[in-house]
Amino acid sequence: MERWGIDVAKEYLKFSAAHFLIFPDGSAERLHGHNYRVFVEVGAGLSPHGLVIDFKMIKPLIRELCDSLDEHWLVPGEHPVLTVEERADGVCEVRYQDRYYAAPREDVIVLPLNNTSSENLATWLGRELRARLAERFPDVELEHLRLAVEETAGQRGLYEYRR
Repeated sequence: MERWGIDVAKEYLKFSAAHFLIFPDGSAERLHGHNYRVFVEVGAGLSPHGLVIDFKMIKPLIRELCDSLDEHWLVPGEHPVLTVEERADGVCEVRYQDRYYAAPREDVIVLPLNNTSSENLATWLGRELRARLAERFPDVELEHLRLAVEETAGQRGLYEYRR
């Protein structure tokens, strides 16, 4: 069986964001940030023009997703103990156990995740990218998508979709 794909790993496909992980024992990291990099591999059939998808068409989609997270505090909205409330004055309050944080609402992104691990960020980004590809390029029959989020050099969380 033959397969085709493209691999996108550009220096500018990145975002900087703050977060903290919550571990299985209930302990949590201190609030800190990363300069994340995003890597994408897409597999699909070849078009009549010999393309899986034009690099010029997929790079802006990945960049949009990175830009949407850039310079924000990423908060896991589906963690069973962590709570997030927006006050009337536009301040977002985040509480976890005895910790209390307050930040302007526009600086906080509450994601539909139970933790802000690189694996979960890769899953969210991968699913969003799949949805955008399907919407904007309905002729591309996606066979697989692999997306990695690197939080530090040599450490990547992975998401993979296979049809």
